[in-house]
Amino acid sequence: MNRQPDPARVALVTGAARGIGAAAVRRLVADGLRVVAVDACLGGVHDLPGVAHPLAGAEQLEAVVAPYPDAAVAVRADVRDLDALRAAAGTALERWGRLDAVVAAAAVISGGSPLWETPAEEARTLIDIDAGGVWNTAVATVPHLLRSPDPSGARFVAIASAAGDRGLFGLSAYVVAKHAVVGIVRALAADLVGTGVTATAISPGSTRTDMLSATADIYGTGIDDLAQSQLIRTTLSAEDLAAVIGLAVSPAGRALNGGIVHADGGFS
Repeated sequence: MNRQPDPARVALVTGAARGIGAAAVRRLVADGLRVVAVDACLGGVHDLPGVAHPLAGAEQLEAVVAPYPDAAVAVRADVRDLDALRAAAGTALERWGRLDAVVAAAAVISGGSPLWETPAEEARTLIDIDAGGVWNTAVATVPHLLRSPDPSGARFVAIASAAGDRGLFGLSAYVVAKHAVVGIVRALAADLVGTGVTATAISPGSTRTDMLSATADIYGTGIDDLAQSQLIRTTLSAEDLAAVIGLAVSPAGRALNGGIVHADGGFS
């Protein structure tokens, strides 16, 4: 007998162990969704060239889902590993019988040198994770979105950056990767024409996360100084971004298809 899908919508979130990804998990559960929370959980010691900041560990991912035993499940998967992402998407199908929304939030940052002095392996790390990870997430999940019980309400959302449509000095590889995220979303939206499934990029500004602290370290400044580039003159919280994500993945978010939502406090 075929398993009947859970009537609740189901989402998959990458980069879910902390920051914007973790806040997105909490927001989506609060909105009534079931969530597969995905993170590589590489921890404080990793071998990513150029990435100086520590990454989340398995205990952080488990802590995100712990309050929601019936509504969220943790899956350890690296977005560079397409097979692992396919298995994560399969978890949604096995547990709840459907997949309706995807939030591709996994990313790292490095920099500090001009483009011509940036080591190739450092650039490759950012391109593989920040852009390639979004590509892989789409490959692994969009076929399931197309088979959602309600494709007209299915959403693919990728977290880009204010660096996704402008240049930022000393962050050339990050800028390239985030521009690629925007390109992936635009191309995906074009390929999804007429299916009901939509694709949207959300570009945060200076948001209080570990990555913002790493950015401040690269520039030798404080996070409050980085906030001065935003018209609101203060940093955003991960919850601020999660609220925008909640709208983007909702059925009401279809008007955002193919575009960039600038959730950056007026980044200038």
